[in-house]
Order: sequence, then C-alpha cells, then structure tokens
Amino acid sequence: MQDVADAAGVSLGTVSNVLNHPGKVRPATTRRVREAIERLRFVRNDAARSLASGSNNSIGFVLVDLENSLFIDMANGAQEAARAAGYRLLLASAQLDVAQQDQYLDLFDQARVTGVLLAPMEDVTDAVARMRAHRRQIVLLNYAPAAGTCCTVLVDNERAGYLAARHLIELGRVRLAFVAAREDFQPVRDRRQGVRAAVAEAGSGVGLEELDSGDLQTGYGRQVGALLARRARGDLPDGVIAVTDQLANGIIEELHTVAGIRVPAEVAIVGCENDRAAGSGPMPLTAVDAPGRSMGREAIRLLLDEVSSGEDHRHTTVVLEPELIVRASTAGPDSAARQR
Repeated sequence: MQDVADAAGVSLGTVSNVLNHPGKVRPATTRRVREAIERLRFVRNDAARSLASGSNNSIGFVLVDLENSLFIDMANGAQEAARAAGYRLLLASAQLDVAQQDQYLDLFDQARVTGVLLAPMEDVTDAVARMRAHRRQIVLLNYAPAAGTCCTVLVDNERAGYLAARHLIELGRVRLAFVAAREDFQPVRDRRQGVRAAVAEAGSGVGLEELDSGDLQTGYGRQVGALLARRARGDLPDGVIAVTDQLANGIIEELHTVAGIRVPAEVAIVGCENDRAAGSGPMPLTAVDAPGRSMGREAIRLLLDEVSSGEDHRHTTVVLEPELIVRASTAGPDSAARQR
C-alpha cells in the first residue's frame, strides 16, 4: 500500500480510503490511485488484514451435501442475503463426511470469517462448542441442537413426513411403506415420526411397513424398487413415502419404467424434499417442499444480528413450514395442483 501511495503521490490513508471507503475520495484522486494499483499489480492481502482485525467480511457456509438441491437452495438464499449486507459467502461441501465437515469448519475458523453457517445431518455439539470457544458465531440450518447453544433455522421435518403420509391416506391408500436410511440423521428421524403420526391418526384401516434402503441416493431407491417389483401384486404397498426425492425417483424408475407397475394407479409415491430432480425424474414427483432459499436468508439474518448484538444477543430458533406439491406420481400425469 505504501508503494501505491508513493506511485500515486498520495498518503497511505488515501489509498486505504480508496480501497475501503471510496466515497470519501475525490474521483480524480481515486483514478490516480487505481492506475497505480493496476500498474504495480497490487493485490490486497486479506489474510493479513484478517489477522490484524480478528475478522473479515466473509461468512463461511459448510453444507453436508451439494448433490441435494435443498442445500444448493440454502446456499443461494444465504448468498443473496450476505451480498445485500456487504458480505461474501465462502462455500464448502462436506460430502456426507463428518471429518471433512470439521476440516472445513477449522479452515473457516483459521480464516477468521465473520461467522459460520453449518447445515449438518447429525450431532455437532463438539463443533459448535469449538467455534464458540474461539468467539466465532455459528448458525445451524436443518438441524436442532441442544436448546440455547446457537441460533437455528429449521424446516418442520416431522410435519413434512406427516404431510406426505396424510396425502396418500386422503387418496385412499391403505398399505403404506416408508423408505429411509441413515437413522443417525436428524431430519430422517423427524420425517419418520411424522409418517408414523399420520398413520396412527388414520386408525386401524391403514398399515405401515418401514423399509431400510441402505442409503439415501437414487441407486438405493432402485434397489428398493427392484425388491418391491418381485412381490406379488397383492403384497405391494399402494403408497410409498421416500425420505428423499432421490430415493423416490429410483423407486419410480424401477417400478414404473422397468417392471411395468403403474405409478400412481397401483403405487403412489411421495418424496420429502422437493429436490430439483422432483420435476425432471422418470415421472414428475409429488413432494413436500422444504423452503431452502428462505432458510439460507434467515440464517444470514440471525448470524448478522448476533454479530451486531454482541453480549446482548439471545439465541433464536426459526421454524419454517413445509408445503405439499402435488404432481403426477400421486395424482396422474395431468396434475398441476398445489395443496397445503
């Protein structure tokens, strides 16, 4: 910066103002400083600035899995809100790996970001405590921690499971199957509870079997679909709730496309996320929509409120309601209905 100041014939403070507060500097002076910066190929060392100040204008966001568009929507919403507030969003995908998740948290901590957003799937008590010990604010998305440990933005996943099962019951389906895996993931557990609640509410006329898919991706859904396709028609469930849309699409592909079992006439299928693949899979998928963009925006709001409030901050939990989106997998190919 001193070299730039010397080349432009201005003070060090003027160079600092051009970089940080350009409105304070006359246009002609700004042009002279910018020309010196370009001529000298000067690049500001943000790492050094962060080390000196203890923070920067960046926010780190660690997501569990970028293959799931719910998390992409969270990132887009967070980026919109961060940019509007004058912050940059740094994004990392843990790829369903807890060790990798912790490595990215440490990386953002070392970079002295203003704060961290974290969308995990399982217990992160230790990670939250570590960030807090370093005075790094952290907000969780789609996971409920122990009460009062940090701000949280949730979708009501129990309600999502309930809406999915209730929709099938209202269509007259009485032999339901819930397909899921990874019981260590909190959203999976919550959706299962919602499905069970809807079935219990319906009474003895509705049955439920629970099938373990092994994991949550499309290929595992195909495996479940293949197993179901081997059953006699009378032993098939007439309604399936898949805990992820990827599982649902795999089941539809195997039943409807490969085995010739008609969806939804014989088996109606619902997903629980409204992933972007829901409308572009082998059949438009009825799914419960989780408002990812709103979750990302709310998380940034809570984080920046905590940064500005300091010791006066009180941790808050925001719960957003899911919404059922009805498509062909439960209502036939002509359906464009939208129900709450």
